[in-house]
Amino acid sequence: MSEMIYLDNSATTFPKPEEVYTYMDSFYRKHGVNPGRSGFDAAIETEEVVFNTRKMLADLFNGDGDVNRLTFSYNASDSLNMIIQGLSRRGDHVITTMLEHNSVLRPLYHLSSEGHIEVDHIPFDKAGYVDPGDIRKAIRKNTRMVVVNHCSNVIGTIQPVSEIGRICKEQGVYLVVDGSQSAGAVPVDMRTMDIDVFVFTGHKCLMGPTGIGGSYVMEDVPVRYTRFGGTGVRSAQQTHLEEFPYRLECGTLNLVGVAGLNAGVRWINEHGIENLHHKEMDLWDKLRAGLSKIEGVVIYCCESRQNHNPVISFNITGMDSGDVGTILDVDYNIACRTGLQCAPKVHEGIGTDKIHGTVRLSIGPFNTPEHIDAAIEAVSEIAEIARKTPAPKMQVAGL
Repeated sequence: MSEMIYLDNSATTFPKPEEVYTYMDSFYRKHGVNPGRSGFDAAIETEEVVFNTRKMLADLFNGDGDVNRLTFSYNASDSLNMIIQGLSRRGDHVITTMLEHNSVLRPLYHLSSEGHIEVDHIPFDKAGYVDPGDIRKAIRKNTRMVVVNHCSNVIGTIQPVSEIGRICKEQGVYLVVDGSQSAGAVPVDMRTMDIDVFVFTGHKCLMGPTGIGGSYVMEDVPVRYTRFGGTGVRSAQQTHLEEFPYRLECGTLNLVGVAGLNAGVRWINEHGIENLHHKEMDLWDKLRAGLSKIEGVVIYCCESRQNHNPVISFNITGMDSGDVGTILDVDYNIACRTGLQCAPKVHEGIGTDKIHGTVRLSIGPFNTPEHIDAAIEAVSEIAEIARKTPAPKMQVAGL
């Protein structure tokens, strides 16, 4: 079997840089001890790596200068749960968008269904972008926060966070940004974008392993702790600690994950976020051009490479997206993602919710022009088979 062509980088980037694998192995062999609990050399050295990783990320996102407000968790979903539950209060109104991942939709749904909050979902336009003016119009007296997906994992559009942030600041509303697809992919500046909380995961564009993520919470954002446990500090105190990072961290960290994230951030800093993004978007342009020429292929929200990540969702008329994904895998050894991609309201917006979603191809830093050529050729051959199949055609919606 030929080598797998991996085009599922929105799920997780793969492979990782060799430096990440090497550093994780060497770190855990030498420093796989518990930091912040003991005073021996290995524990102190481990804590230094944890602190340095906090600092690199705080600098990358341009937080307000307090490194300890960068906290670690399992992933973005984990942090979004803590932030949404810790920042909301009974009777609050929350604004979010139709672009959100279930890591935002489900916490908000549960709080809403239990009568704690009210939620409004702002739609996006035919190109895949939310109008900041619509968010302004939706703000009420009891609006507590706006939760926005910086970049869609389905259609790749990058939202106008700076404009949304300016509106939120003017109206005294907290802005929480889900940066799962943007952290490490595009520049993020919390100060100039007026972001109050930025949530990230390590295993996507930050090039780290799975099982590590976190958030940066700006000063004076009153996120309550919702978990309680050991911190290694003031152990006789019965209540959980208020100060950061302990407010949002308890128990032993995923140290090997932190180490891998450390190496991943160093790698993207070395290569340059803008350089990596430009290379990937050149491949995206090539893929978009190729797919758009294939009869029967419908692509969604790919009008321009501006404010876009290297993600394309498409369908082939007459075929289920899951079947297309299986053929790409089995016959062409191309890895992709099909279905609703954990973001059902995006599919409502592009009209694919009733036809089992889309086929998603997402490009990463280790993809090549040859990979894109192979994907275009494969989709072209599958589409030709679909055109020749006499079975009734399934209508494919599109924007």
